Amino acid sequence: MAYIRKFKTGSDATGIQVCYKEQGKVVKTVHVGSARTEKGITKLLRKAQDIIDADKVPLFELDKYNRKY
Repeated sequence: MAYIRKFKTGSDATGIQVCYKEQGKVVKTVHVGSARTEKGITKLLRKAQDIIDADKVPLFELDKYNRKY
């Protein structure tokens, strides 16, 4: 299971990490970055969500239903 962790850094910025848990313990942490502004934090949160989504397998293959005209 993966989740996004937000925390305050020593320099008073907000850090963003993607943490992976197995059997209730954190086994891997990926530091996405840190930012001081809301805009920067939002960008990092989107990037963190993209990292999590890259590992997911889709439940349905919907590409065959998307028609390209």
